[in-house]
Amino acid sequence: MSGDTAPARYRLDDLRIDVARQRVVRDDGQALDVSGLSFRLLHVLLGQGTRVVGFDELIERVWAPAHVGEDTVTQRVRLLRQALGDDGRQPRYLRSVRGQGYQLCSEPRVEEPVTPTAVQIKRRPRALRIAALLALPLLGALVWWQWPRPETPVASPLLERAAYYAAIGQPANNERAIALYRQRLQESPDDIDAQLGLSRAYSARLCLYSGNAKDAAQALALAEAVIARQPDASAAHAALAYAQDCRGEIAAALAGYTRAVQLDPAADGSRASAAYLQARQGHIAAALAANLDVRAPQKVRFLELQIASNLDLLGYTAAAEARYRRSFQLYPDNVFSNLAWPTFLYEHGRVDEAQAALTQAMSRGTEHAGLHLLAAELAMRRGDTAAARDAVLQARALKPHASLPETMAWIVAAEPRPEAATLRARADALRAGLASGTDPFDGVEAALLQMLADDSAAALDALDAAVTAGFRNAGYLRVSPLFADLRTASRFDAALRRIDIALAAERAAVQASGRLPDDAVTASR
Repeated sequence: MSGDTAPARYRLDDLRIDVARQRVVRDDGQALDVSGLSFRLLHVLLGQGTRVVGFDELIERVWAPAHVGEDTVTQRVRLLRQALGDDGRQPRYLRSVRGQGYQLCSEPRVEEPVTPTAVQIKRRPRALRIAALLALPLLGALVWWQWPRPETPVASPLLERAAYYAAIGQPANNERAIALYRQRLQESPDDIDAQLGLSRAYSARLCLYSGNAKDAAQALALAEAVIARQPDASAAHAALAYAQDCRGEIAAALAGYTRAVQLDPAADGSRASAAYLQARQGHIAAALAANLDVRAPQKVRFLELQIASNLDLLGYTAAAEARYRRSFQLYPDNVFSNLAWPTFLYEHGRVDEAQAALTQAMSRGTEHAGLHLLAAELAMRRGDTAAARDAVLQARALKPHASLPETMAWIVAAEPRPEAATLRARADALRAGLASGTDPFDGVEAALLQMLADDSAAALDALDAAVTAGFRNAGYLRVSPLFADLRTASRFDAALRRIDIALAAERAAVQASGRLPDDAVTASR
């Protein structure tokens, strides 16, 4: 029985499953609340009969293109069992097979559809028109979800497994990937795919998890070694740029991604990464154009979120909100979707909605320091110092070598604060980096450090430097409790005006180019 040609209706024990309507009903007429990913998981299992379906296959068929781990599958199976009223210890519908996957307890039977009456046939066209209209907003996301992905041949089984684990996007799996890449290099020290894979995994350890400067140095060395052998290898320049990106060397990373695209115009991942950094530098129109030039959007992770961010900064708020909301609904296991939606709500002053969305995001089991930093800011706004302190410490535990969680910890008095001279020196170091092309947000953090040192004038200088370097998130500055003491200063208002003027110029450039997604064009009419 094939899941690709699955019929529209099934019977499983005492359950009747209508695939088209996504309904599960018991023989006694009780409708069960099985929807979303739980229904998709059930549908996939129904298409496989009583065959044991492994974790990798379930991840590919239920979650792709999102990257998740086995823990996510296990959690979703638990939710499906709860909805069905099944007991994992004495299963009736779905059993686990240790170390392999899951299977249905009994063979599902295909039910023939009921032949429609003449009245039903006559009424059907209007119903279909209504269904089509309701489906339109989700069409693009569903096409992305279902788009066929060609399989890339891999020379070594070790590389295949390493690439699989690296793509999941969770710390434990990234460590598995690193171990497998190392093992492959012990077998074949000159394997370029293994060298670049290991470089990217080291960078991911630093960028996403609890890595340190040593990881960045190893990532750089591996990428540079490949470039020395193959100067025109696009993937090597992309790996080098990723390492520089994770070190905060935005200008160097942007140059690397740009070079990767020059060498291989089909390198969509590098194109999108370059667009992200262009936006960080304040070049929003150029970033949007680059994002829209991606040739195979379904293969680029987080592209939807990048375009949403561009549109939001440009003032196309409704179109941005729809994209953020859709991503949050469709990809509950994607940590960046979970972070982007509540952050959007927060930066637009919708604090209660932001808190509700953040609570939902954190209940999904994904971890990211940014989620806890957002939780800290929300707690500070409602005056809950203890909750803010706990959230900041959790962020710091996730990113012990990152600067911002430590700065935030000093702000909420979670730890003893350094002397003013130390705070100023750290702020000066962050500002100095702006001249060499580091992230403009470093100037914002420098402002926070100067405020801790009780030097408001220096804090406003740092904020001006951040805006000059390309920082454009005025919404964050307007709502964050961290800047409450600066908001009465005329220079703070002046900084916000500079951002607004810069963004107006970017919006004019986009309008002059005619490069806008259809949803933004429609929303702006």
